[in-house]
Amino acid sequence: MSTPFNAAAAAYTNAAKLISTGVQPAGKVAGDPSQGNDFAALLAENLQSVVDAGKRSDQLSLDLVNGKANVVDVVTAVSNTEIMVEGMVAVRDRVISAYEEIMRMPI
Repeated sequence: MSTPFNAAAAAYTNAAKLISTGVQPAGKVAGDPSQGNDFAALLAENLQSVVDAGKRSDQLSLDLVNGKANVVDVVTAVSNTEIMVEGMVAVRDRVISAYEEIMRMPI
């Protein structure tokens, strides 16, 4: 499955806006505290890593234009960012699917 460039760029832009405005997880998710991080914190960390990878690939792209970076490094960074964005989109799709399944449950 291929993600159009505009969709990936829009997802990166939205994620960057969320991080720059300081969006934090709303609260703790119920669970066993001995298991480590809760789900909201895990998502926030992964979102931050996607944004950081996007910033790195942007910087390497600018460095390439200025003649300071290697093409292979830029392609690798952009591919890495694309894979990370696709992963976050997959997680989002699974969360939405789970929510829809819960909403279909009879009361």
